[in-house]
Amino acid sequence: MDAIYLDHAATTPVREEVRAAMEPYLREHFGNPSSTHRWGRRAAAALEEARTVVAEALGARRPEVVFVRGGTESDNLAVLGRVAADGAAGRTPHVVTTAIEHRAVLDAARWAEREGARLTVLPVDAGGAVDPDALDAALAGGASVVSVMWVNNELGTVQPIPSLAARARAHGVPFHTDAVQAVGKLPVRVDDTPVDLLSLTGHKLQGPKGTGALYLRPGVTVVPRHHGGGQEGGMRAGTQDVAGAVGLAEAVRLAMAERETFARTRRALLDTLEARLRAGIPGLVIHGAAGERAPHILNVGIPGVDPELLPPALDLAGLAVSSGSACQSGSREPSHVLAALLGPDAPAAAVVRFSLGRGTTGAEVERAAAVTVEAVARLRAGAP
Repeated sequence: MDAIYLDHAATTPVREEVRAAMEPYLREHFGNPSSTHRWGRRAAAALEEARTVVAEALGARRPEVVFVRGGTESDNLAVLGRVAADGAAGRTPHVVTTAIEHRAVLDAARWAEREGARLTVLPVDAGGAVDPDALDAALAGGASVVSVMWVNNELGTVQPIPSLAARARAHGVPFHTDAVQAVGKLPVRVDDTPVDLLSLTGHKLQGPKGTGALYLRPGVTVVPRHHGGGQEGGMRAGTQDVAGAVGLAEAVRLAMAERETFARTRRALLDTLEARLRAGIPGLVIHGAAGERAPHILNVGIPGVDPELLPPALDLAGLAVSSGSACQSGSREPSHVLAALLGPDAPAAAVVRFSLGRGTTGAEVERAAAVTVEAVARLRAGAP
């Protein structure tokens, strides 16, 4: 029986259309876009066409899109670039973020704190959302940047980004959102939402790994983190990956075009999965159930099961899922996201994150639920 992959929040397979779009720029059109001969001009034209596609998908303009090497780099450029800008202006930098951000944001913010910046980490409620009034209070004295992720990568919970961004704008503070899990799943447009910086990556959208972009609103100053060339408008030194940018653009274009269908069909499958798990596993907890959730991520807690044993049991049964963020796989530390959501007194439980993709079928969801229910029952009974 074929294995089932339900870990699309970790990474996704590259779509055939994306691979086909990239292929010419890996072979015959291999030029350096900074070169002035015909190979370079062809590469530069493809790069700018890709930039236009990403910009139009986001409701932005072409010069506002900076190509980078993934979501982590995009987050770091946004957060640390704003910190450096305030420092260069003679101001004490101040970063405001939340307790459930991706490590790419939290670790960058804590590094800035060690270098002398102020750091405010806001709590979240049972639905994984930030209190807008708490954000107002944190911004009363100003800040270099606010960073709040649109969709949490572990929980699938959705933040009220339009409201939070409007609060930040009222204080004159640039607002950054990690939209890695939101693009292609929710309506994400910078012409409708007052975000100033937005991060995305290709490999969550059936694009290539190592590709990403940062949207940068005009007038927002960011100091580059890479030096050594004038590429990307001086924002990201280094020879651009033209094939990667083309693949990213095609993945973004397709994901945006199919967003409504994806959201509707994945939501139906996720609801089925949740219902089957609830029916078959007594005591099951849905993490973040009190808030709005994205259509492709389900995070559950299962008491009475050794957290170390369930993931390998599911893997042996042919089901690929996650026990948290892929960036922390192998770590024995508890999830900082669940700690922030549930508090220090939360009961011990195995945690499983199911995340659906474009190709996930109803039959796979039914079998995944059955496999999970059976594995839990076996482990609770003490069977090997």
